[in-house]
Amino acid sequence: MTLRWTVRAETPEDIPVVHAINVAAFDTPAEADLVDALRTDTEAWIDGLSIVGLDADGTLVAHVLLTRCYVDSTPALALAPVAVLPEHQGKGAGGAVIRASLEAAMKRGEALVLVLGHADYYPRFGFEPASRWGIRAPFSVPDEAMMALSLDSSRPMPSGVIHYASAFGV
Repeated sequence: MTLRWTVRAETPEDIPVVHAINVAAFDTPAEADLVDALRTDTEAWIDGLSIVGLDADGTLVAHVLLTRCYVDSTPALALAPVAVLPEHQGKGAGGAVIRASLEAAMKRGEALVLVLGHADYYPRFGFEPASRWGIRAPFSVPDEAMMALSLDSSRPMPSGVIHYASAFGV
């Protein structure tokens, strides 16, 4: 059975629930704290790129965040974190918010999204190893885990080191 998810941009009223979703989805509150820290970073936060997913009852069950980062001096977006309440994992809610975030980024005219994640999951959204373009993380990471997605094939892909928002701590 395929479930339908409603997706939309986060609203101020969603903030406590988004925090709770991230706390529930991960082993530590680090990702929830990261989202809260990024929300206050005016250089990293982009209104409309924090996306929530709701179940059929209108309950928030998923969240994804895209924030500003750079490849050397070229603007890009970092996709992190993606969180789904444990009881809804594996049912498509994560994929729904990821697809919605990528669509929102394209509508904004963004050209590049980067993700450090599972090599068997993110390629379904079009992500490929970032090393293909000479993009590398500022820390040691398996090549297949650092991925990039071009949202605008008419713009050249940059190469260089990823510079994350300071909240990432790298």
